[in-house]
Amino acid sequence: MAMGGAFPFQWPADPGLDAVALLLPLPAAVPADAGVPYYADAAAAADMHAVAMPDFAAALAAMRREEEEAAGIRLVHLLMSCAGSVEAGDHAGAAAHLVDAHAALAAVSPGSGIGRVAVHFTAALSRRLFPPTPSPPPPPASTDAAAEHAFLYHRFYEAGPYLKFAHFTANQAILEAVQGCKHVHIIDFSIMQGLQWPALIQALALRPGGPPSLRLTGIGPPSPPGRDDLRDVGVRLADLARSVRVHFSFRGVAANRLDEVRPWMLQVSQGEAVAVSSVLQLHRLLADPSDSDASFSRAGAAPPAIDAVLDCVSSLRPRVVAVVEQEADHNKPGFLDRFTEALFYYSAVFDSLDAASGGAGDAAAEAYLEREICDIVCGEGADRRERHEPLRRWRDRLGRAGLAAVPLGANALRQARMLVGLFSGEGHCVEEADGCLTLGWHGRPLFSASAWRAEENNNNHSDNSNAEDGSSGSGSEESNISCSS
Repeated sequence: MAMGGAFPFQWPADPGLDAVALLLPLPAAVPADAGVPYYADAAAAADMHAVAMPDFAAALAAMRREEEEAAGIRLVHLLMSCAGSVEAGDHAGAAAHLVDAHAALAAVSPGSGIGRVAVHFTAALSRRLFPPTPSPPPPPASTDAAAEHAFLYHRFYEAGPYLKFAHFTANQAILEAVQGCKHVHIIDFSIMQGLQWPALIQALALRPGGPPSLRLTGIGPPSPPGRDDLRDVGVRLADLARSVRVHFSFRGVAANRLDEVRPWMLQVSQGEAVAVSSVLQLHRLLADPSDSDASFSRAGAAPPAIDAVLDCVSSLRPRVVAVVEQEADHNKPGFLDRFTEALFYYSAVFDSLDAASGGAGDAAAEAYLEREICDIVCGEGADRRERHEPLRRWRDRLGRAGLAAVPLGANALRQARMLVGLFSGEGHCVEEADGCLTLGWHGRPLFSASAWRAEENNNNHSDNSNAEDGSSGSGSEESNISCSS
């Protein structure tokens, strides 16, 4: 499925002044003996044109807005009808609705929020109903795929406030949790390009009393042959840490899935203050609610992946676990419910992305979101990874894993609002609810941030030992880098 790019449907060009003038009444002929110079009537006609033209243009614009709103509503109904037929197993009915949806797209401006998001949902439904001819899938860590994913991620980071909000809020929670600690070990569940950590390293460098010794363990997918992407990230961060005189070491752990990582791979040393950062990762460990409970209840069945990872996290006795997730409900068992929720959620995200870009849009950032949409619409069972759930369910799940909530204070709220306000202007909002923060668009929450800690670690302050940063013999694919000021 093509990502980004130009949309094929456009409104016809606005009529020019000549076309408008043709629709206005011509001045009446003036008798020769009327005793009034003709130019006086001509001037009056010109005044009439000057008044009538703005009125006509405004009426034309209002009419087009009404037509587009009606077309957008019809398009949404067609897409939902198609999804309902898919859920009912009515392939012929779904295909007929899809044909109508493709036709309805022509009446919706591709520059509007619903126009942009509808293109992706229509394409995803097409892919589900008429999947491409099966072909051998490319290697999961191919050079092209990894480079494309990194590019789209970076463009999404730059295009909107979402990942900046996530990184800032997580960093603020970590800074407060490790205040006064001499040895800090941060575990990043998805290191990507390491965009989250330069700001934290610089903040630690300015900490009263001097910076701590910082270890960073970054988890990421295996690199393509001939490359070591994790090490490259570590080298860049080590250079930055050296420049601001922070004693720093980095270790990369390669894994395709978080549930492949075991506690011993993370090499947590005694006396370290452990912090875990998970930005938009935990939802990918979820399964269909009806399936996970049943499978876990069977004798001898392995626990669900999310429970295994949260048990691993809890066993590390972290001072803080920073969790940022999409504030959505895309893990419903019914396809129509899931589709409807996703359609309205991503409509809001696309609107907010459009506002953040000043109306110019960003095809690469939209392509990043298109991948999520395609996964939600086309994937079923183990093939679906984007299983977003709302904060209330994460509260229950993290609590069952032995993690206690840590309120994000007024300072974090105030600074997050300043960050989002400077970046995106009106429309975006940051709100606090029960110690958690949400980033929303015109009152609708889009992303939630929360902080947690191991309950048995509430009074654990034994972080001043001189334990060495690391131990040997992990046996996992890794990259180790260290530097000192």
